[in-house]
Amino acid sequence: MAKDQVSLTDSADENPARGNWSQKRHFVLSTLGYAVGLGNVWKFPYLAYSNGGGAFLVPYAFMLFFAGMPIFFFEVCLGQYSSQGPITVWRASPMFRGIGFGMVIVLAFVGVYYNVIICYAIYYMFASFTSNLPWEHCDHDFNTVNCFLKYEQCLSQPGKIMIETTCQNITELGLTNSELGEINVVYANGTWNTSNYIDTYADYRKRPTEEYWKRGVLQKSVSMNETGGLIWELVLCLFLAWVLVFFSLVKGVKSLGKVVYFTALFPYAVLLALFVRGVTLDGAGEGIDFFIKPKWEDITTPQVWLKAATQIFFSLSAASGGLVTLSSYNRFHNNGYFDSVFISIANCATSVFAGFAIFSVLGHIAKEQGKAVPDVVESGFGLAFVVYPEGLSLLPGSTFWAIIFFLMLITLGIDSQMVIIESVVTAICDSFPLQKKKSLVTFVVCLIGFVLGLICVTRAGAYWISLIDSYVPSIGLIMFGLLELITISWVYGIKRFTNDIRSMLGDSCFYKFPMFFWWQLNWTVITPSLLLFVLLYNLMNWSEPTYNHEVHPKWAHVTGWFIIGLTLIFIPLVMIYEFINASGSFSERWRTISRPTANWGPAVQANRTQAWNMHTYYNTTMGGKQCLDDIY
Repeated sequence: MAKDQVSLTDSADENPARGNWSQKRHFVLSTLGYAVGLGNVWKFPYLAYSNGGGAFLVPYAFMLFFAGMPIFFFEVCLGQYSSQGPITVWRASPMFRGIGFGMVIVLAFVGVYYNVIICYAIYYMFASFTSNLPWEHCDHDFNTVNCFLKYEQCLSQPGKIMIETTCQNITELGLTNSELGEINVVYANGTWNTSNYIDTYADYRKRPTEEYWKRGVLQKSVSMNETGGLIWELVLCLFLAWVLVFFSLVKGVKSLGKVVYFTALFPYAVLLALFVRGVTLDGAGEGIDFFIKPKWEDITTPQVWLKAATQIFFSLSAASGGLVTLSSYNRFHNNGYFDSVFISIANCATSVFAGFAIFSVLGHIAKEQGKAVPDVVESGFGLAFVVYPEGLSLLPGSTFWAIIFFLMLITLGIDSQMVIIESVVTAICDSFPLQKKKSLVTFVVCLIGFVLGLICVTRAGAYWISLIDSYVPSIGLIMFGLLELITISWVYGIKRFTNDIRSMLGDSCFYKFPMFFWWQLNWTVITPSLLLFVLLYNLMNWSEPTYNHEVHPKWAHVTGWFIIGLTLIFIPLVMIYEFINASGSFSERWRTISRPTANWGPAVQANRTQAWNMHTYYNTTMGGKQCLDDIY
């Protein structure tokens, strides 16, 4: 059965009222930029190293094909078919509209703290415009006597050692031979040999990069209970980050589609440059070996498979509403199948490639410091703002490498942040008649995001970021992914959803996709089962999150659970609301709120007609049993 193609130029909008991507590659680059974020650089390499090395790729690939890719393709199809955002897309089954509200709330919280991370990168980039990088030395006012560089400077002086925080002459200490032997200090040929000196105060020493990060940038308070004042340098950087987001989105997907040419592609250029530079450094081989060396015994533990599933899920930015939003601006007949497979694989390949680039430099750091690679490896903030800046300072032309590294972090973050905010704005404009005032809505959302983010640029800001990041994306997004698969597959109907995809991709094209029914098996059974396993395992093994091994106060954990509850409470509330507002008996109301509304379906009438014809064909000629209803 042939499909009627809509004749449009590449720049004409198929849906003028809502708008479309000007070109297909704008969607691909935007989605790739959204999926490839900061976690690809600072989280995946550490996870791979600490969970089996090269062997981690086995559960990682398994979870990609059985969890990540199916839900990615699923959400792209859902958004493209309906041309609706994460809330109004649930016209497909109105009783589950609360899932959309929950997704948008999660995105709003993530958007608040994610831009703070971008503001850190902006701060570091500006600080890098100097011949001597500021984290290379210990002569700032905020540096302490425990700064490690002071220890090295002391030992570089003949006959001196650092006793706790004081640099002293060995001869003046009056140490016995036994005491000298305990600290491995030897007197021979008229000189003191301190090359093997055992520093009993080593656990308290702090690297210059660590003191710069914690005391210079964060100015971190001793606990979350002490908020302290605003750090005005970070406030200005945060303001700049929100300005960048606003002007990137001021014209909706039209401006977003142009910005991503730089924000999505520049990180690959930097990663390639870092990789080429990194593999030429002394010690790079040891770093890469630690990254990829398989530890096959590790992949027999369920924790490794759990971490692989969780990393795939969050790396692809699934179940957060962003993919639905981006695909909702596609043309109806866009080949979403190819896009989904390509972006999913490209995202995971980027993570692996980033691991090579990062660990080659970490190997060099370990070599220069005379340490083993595991002793310099950290994850998250520690890698991005402590370990890696230290590695950059060891490179020839360190200023140049520092500037482009932090510019890469900015672009990695900003294209993900743009989609986060666009998703929130789209949800608002789709739910209310505000499409013509979208720029104003974007401004208001950015302004509110900036104000709410101010708590994260106080002296307790790092604690707040850690708290929100630990609670918000974890349980909520996995729950949303599980519920949306169950809702569409079992309530809306997998046959109906399959026919929806047929109407977009075309019947002749449909059967060219290998093992298409394998996707249906994933959507109905395999992927929901895996997500349920991840969710239950997380809940059964839940431990209260900490920040750098520092325990949050009780009220902070209550706040975290309140936020989780806020994202989930709309699911039962919307069900109750829809049920009360429906008419008829109990069974009639239940039937009404579980089935598609009259305005569900393709936005353009020609596409709605074609979708109806496709459903009619497969429910009559092909002998299907699915009820069509008069919804087109």
